[in-house]
Order: sequence, then C-alpha cells, then structure tokens
Amino acid sequence: MSRYNDPEQKPFSIKIWAKMLPFIKPYRWRVLMIIGLMLFSAAVDISYPLFQGYAIDTFIIPQTVEGIWPFAILYFVVLTLQSISTVVFCRCALTVEMYLGRDLKRSVFNHLQTLSFSYYNVTPVGTIVARTMSDTNKIGGMFAWSLVDIFWASSFVLGSMITMLVINWQLALLVIAIVPVIAVITVLFQKRILAVNRRVRRINADITRAYNEGITGARTSKTLVIEEQNLREFSQVSEDMRATSVRATMLNAMYIPIIVFFSSLAVCFVLVQGGYLNMQQALNIGTLSVFISYALNIFEPIQQLARIIANFISIQANIERVMDLLELEPKIQDTPEVIERYGTSFDPKKENWEPIHGDITFEDVSFRYPDGSEDVLSHFNLYIPAGTTVAIVGETGAGKSTLVNLACRFFEPTGGRILIDGKDYRERSMLWLHSSIGYVLQTPHLFSGSVRENIRYGRLDATDEEVEQAAKLVSAHETILHMENGYDSDVGEGGDHLSTGEKQLVSFARAVLADPRIFVLDEATSSIDTHTEELIQHAISTLLENRTSFLIAHRLSTIRKADLILVVRHGKIVEQGSHQQLLDAGGYYHDLYTRQFQQEASEQVFEQN
Repeated sequence: MSRYNDPEQKPFSIKIWAKMLPFIKPYRWRVLMIIGLMLFSAAVDISYPLFQGYAIDTFIIPQTVEGIWPFAILYFVVLTLQSISTVVFCRCALTVEMYLGRDLKRSVFNHLQTLSFSYYNVTPVGTIVARTMSDTNKIGGMFAWSLVDIFWASSFVLGSMITMLVINWQLALLVIAIVPVIAVITVLFQKRILAVNRRVRRINADITRAYNEGITGARTSKTLVIEEQNLREFSQVSEDMRATSVRATMLNAMYIPIIVFFSSLAVCFVLVQGGYLNMQQALNIGTLSVFISYALNIFEPIQQLARIIANFISIQANIERVMDLLELEPKIQDTPEVIERYGTSFDPKKENWEPIHGDITFEDVSFRYPDGSEDVLSHFNLYIPAGTTVAIVGETGAGKSTLVNLACRFFEPTGGRILIDGKDYRERSMLWLHSSIGYVLQTPHLFSGSVRENIRYGRLDATDEEVEQAAKLVSAHETILHMENGYDSDVGEGGDHLSTGEKQLVSFARAVLADPRIFVLDEATSSIDTHTEELIQHAISTLLENRTSFLIAHRLSTIRKADLILVVRHGKIVEQGSHQQLLDAGGYYHDLYTRQFQQEASEQVFEQN
C-alpha cells in the first residue's frame, strides 16, 4: 500500500493550495499587510544585536554616556514601532483567521444543503462535523499565523547570515557551518515527531469515541453487564495513548538537548575565534557580542521553519478534505434551464412556480440505489390521482420508503420518469416540489428552541393563532398546554426534552401548518399511545382530504381506509389494491394482516389481564 493513501502523508501540492485562493482573495490586503509587518519585525529583530554591539563599543567599553540620548531615542522609536506593528499584526491575523474560518464554514454548510439524501446515507455525521468545524478552524489558523511565521523565520535567518557576512565573514562562516547540521537534525526529528503526534491525535479520537459510547450507552452496558469488557477496551486505548505520548515526549527530550548542544557549539566557536581576533585587535568586543547573539538566536527560526513546513503538509490534508466536500456534486440537481426559470434553493423565483394539484404518475420507472447491485423497481407503472391516499405496507426493511423517496424526488429514477401534474418533475425545481410536501418521520427531528418555534418552521410567517390552530388539528394543543411553559417550552437539543410521541405530535403540527399538497406519514403514529392515536385519526382523515398522501405503516389497522395499498416485499411491489381487494385475494397482504390482527388481539388480552 502506498504511503500516500494517507492524505496527511501526501507531498506538497500547489494545486491543492491554489484552491484556497478564492477564499483568501477578499483578505489579500490584510495578508499582504501581515507579511509586510512580519518582514519589518524580522528586520528589527536583526537590528537588536547591532544596537547591543554599538552600545558596548560606544558607551560601555569607553565608560562614557556622550551621545547616549540620540541612541536611546532611536532605540525607543524602533522598539515602539515594533510594538505597534505587533498589535496591528495580531489584529489583522485574528481577523483573517476568524473571517476565513467563517467563510469556509458558510461555504461548507451552504453546500451541504444542496447535497442529495444519498450523501447523508453513506457519510457519518462525525465526518461532516469534523470537516465543517475542525478542518476549517485549522485552515484559518494556518493562513493567519503559520504562513506569516515562515516569512519572519526565513527573513530573520537570511538577514542574520547576510549581516554576519558583512561584519566579519570569518566568524560568520563558523556560525553558518552549523546551520546545515541543525537543519538536517531538525528535519529528521520533526518528521518523526509529526508522525507520532498524528498517531496521538488518532488515538485521542478513539478515546473520545469510547467516552461517548460509555456515557450514552451506559444503560445498555449495565443491562448487558459488559462493564468489564468496556473497561478492558478503554484501558487498551488509554494505554496506547500513554505509550505514544511518552514516545512523543522522548523524541522532544532528545531533540531539544541536541539543538542546544549545537547552538552552544556555535557560540563556543565564536568565542574562541572572536577572542583570538580581539587579542589581535582585529575585532571589537561589541562585534563579538553581536555574533554571540546571532549564534544563540539563529537556530530557533530554523527549528520553527521545519516545524511549520511539516505542519503545512498536515494542514494540506485538511484543505483537501474541505475542498473535496465543496467540489462534491449533488447526485440530484436541477438543470441550468430549470434554474434559470425557477431559481435555486437560496434564490427561488417563486413567481414562476406553477401551483401543484398532486397528480403523480410513475411511467415505466426503474430504480437502483447508488450502492445497489440490482433494480428495486423495474418498469413500474402507477397513476395516483390528486387527493388519493396511498398506503405502503411491508415488513421492516422491505423497502417501503423507496416509492416515497422517488415521488418526493429525494432520489431520481434510473429509468423511466415520474410526472407531477402531467409533467416530468425533472423539468421543474426541486424546491418547487419539496415546498409542497409535508413529511412526518417515524423518528422526527426537532430543532433547538421552543415548541412554538418548531411548529412555525412549517411556515415562518405564521401567526401564533395559526400555530395553535395547527396543533389543535392534530390534537397536540392540550398536550402542549400541559408542558411546563406551554408553547414556549424548550424542546432541548433534537427534542430530547420531549417524549417520542410528543415530538411526533409537534412534527405533525409543523407539517400541517405548511399546508402541503402532498403528505407523507412515515410510521407517523408508531410511538403515540392508543388513546392519542384515536384522537388524531379523525384529524388525519380531515387533513388528507383532497391531498395526495402516502402512509407508511407497520400497523395495518391504521390504513384500512386508504384508496390504494401497495404491498412491498424484498424491495419490490408484490400486490396492490384496496384493503378489501387484497384480503379477498388471499395473498401476502392477507397473511400479513391476519398475523398482525392476531398479535394485537393477544396484546389486548394480556393488557386486560
């Protein structure tokens, strides 16, 4: 296996870095200012030893203060200018870091809104969050700080060498001769330190995962009595972290003394040769002190350069991950012609949207999931008139949601076409269709905020009265009033302050408020108690009237009044018809209904006893 299979091990690639130019362009003047300030700071840092040498030769050795005030004023001015430049640099760098990180996060988040459902089916949430938050933060910090540090370090090293060569080339060569040795040692150690630190980060991610699973799965662990197994696994991961961290510390513990040794060796060479030249009256004490300062200070920027360059290769992996996501094309997207007429999700042209009546036609439709090996639907034909209630039944995992996903254009047919009101829905905007769909999921998701705010997501301009009316229609009003703060009750993250049944009621009210032409109820009453379910059955019948609706249900007793029932088995539609027609046929639906009826009857007897 190639070592480049790990993105953090790939060599430097200008093509990857060039992809950041559109994001840097708005802040190019700030970046240039930062670089200029760093060059100025490097020049000042180079000048300090010269001030020191001048002070020794002019004031300390002669033991005089004549001319010290102009010198002190000039030194103070230079020091003040560097302090001001440092303040300006920090402000500019923080601005670039925050704004660049913000722009990247916005771009990633906006792009995520355009990606198809298939992307979220195969991509872990943790991966998406890491790219949106961690990767963008690292990129912003790198451009704000690490990039300019390269200019400072390289300018300081190069400027110091030139200054030493101009002052005394013999002493300069003694210091410069050590530089390649330090550079080689630094590169070798930094490569190993970086590799170990990467492993530390990976193990740390495993520890975080183990913590998360241990906390969120505590109840399951106790019921399964697997605490000892969890402890063994966590102990192994934490031991790996200890051993790897010790190795990283040992490498640093070896590296730093070696660098100090060679730095001291350079100072030793300067002292020996400089002392000899001073005795020969060929070198002033002040000049000798200048070289000692350069010998002590020139090696830290070299270490910094090696560390930054190594980090650059690591950060390149973050850029590649973010750019791969931004360049990912949605599996389902509108054509340029459709976008021109109907607009996009972020800039819709609603004045061109035709009203939806709800006629749906499956015309010779075949479909295969992107990661599937065979067709789920093959040359399927079905006409659903507006206002029809279609129930889709089948055992768990049979593929009941496929037909709905196609009708809602969450997926598109691999063959044939689907017509909405007699027109191929690919000739109209996705947002046009999705805006007319009300979807109540089996496991509904609520957003952080109040109950009222979550219902209002169905129609953002709805009044409080309209929100409450929607809740009343689904029999959620009384339930909400019994909450601590009524409609202003906080639902918590993902709705975790509410029971599953309460979340479904709120989700149902939200869908009702949107007043959609197409309704999808995906096991919408599966977690609502029998009493509550009875209360909303009449409301459902009223709400679905004159609307095209799809009911996906486990409990067959809830869909007996459906106009059309589709029976799905092993991903294929095996029977279709009304409830009575399917019972009379004596096929799979008859067996499924009979078996479930007997099971429900047994449960009722058990509850009564």
